[in-house]
Amino acid sequence: MTGSKDERKAGPVRGELSVFALEGIPEVAAGDDLAGLIAVAAEVADTAVAAGVAAGTLLRDGDILAVTSKIVSKAEGRLRAATDREQAITDETVRVVASRAYPGGVTRIVENRQGLVMAAAGVDASNTPEGFVLLLPVDPDASARALCTALRARTGLRLGVVITDTAGRPWREGQTDIAIGAAGVAVLDDLRGTTDAHGRRLDVTAPAVGDEIAGAADLVKGKASGNPVAVIRGLGRLVLPLPAVDPVAAGSGVVDRGAAILLRPSENDMFRLGSAEAEALGYDRGYAAGLAAGLTAAEADLP
Repeated sequence: MTGSKDERKAGPVRGELSVFALEGIPEVAAGDDLAGLIAVAAEVADTAVAAGVAAGTLLRDGDILAVTSKIVSKAEGRLRAATDREQAITDETVRVVASRAYPGGVTRIVENRQGLVMAAAGVDASNTPEGFVLLLPVDPDASARALCTALRARTGLRLGVVITDTAGRPWREGQTDIAIGAAGVAVLDDLRGTTDAHGRRLDVTAPAVGDEIAGAADLVKGKASGNPVAVIRGLGRLVLPLPAVDPVAAGSGVVDRGAAILLRPSENDMFRLGSAEAEALGYDRGYAAGLAAGLTAAEADLP
């Protein structure tokens, strides 16, 4: 939903969500002030001040900015010369989850240095100069915190930031954007212990709202539109204070641990390996166990 400037300033009614791309952000290069570029893109000609709206800006209190990881990486100088993208993927890989050969190459699903499980370790060769690849931010949550802190200081608004990247999903075709970094936003809406409309206790319900925000933002950002930032309005309840040191938001009772809280611990991952890799591992272990048992039995038969 784009809407006019007046509609954006008026804000959504209760139960309404609005999402619009923030246009006018130029090509980003290493060392650029990303918060400054975003703030300038949000400026408007008039300076009328409505309730909760900073003078001269499209942004308002409680807005969440979804920022494509690509421009964060570019600003942080994560562009790397790489004649062989596959080697760059290997360098960023901590653990191989699954790999499949296809005509012309191999698809690798891996866990990367950021703890994310995704194709190609998040190494991106699109919209980059020939012979270069773009790596993900070293610490997406730290990047989000720095950006959120700078934007709040510049605008005086209570804003949240979600850094997004594109990922595939098990059991589903296609890709969607997910939250890989966040600051000032509750990315997991934990409803466990509450009750549903019929009074039944909810024991496992915890919507990954950070990923839902990222997916909604991608609908207006697009992949080739040149609009790497979207504004999500209507979710002010998810926007948290930015504590100076302690990650527990003072007085809120809500922990701001960034998007890292969405990473499932390996001990709870029921699909830690791809099917072919799990089958091969099971075969190897079974073969080794059978061989050991056979040797034991043979030794027992010796006089």
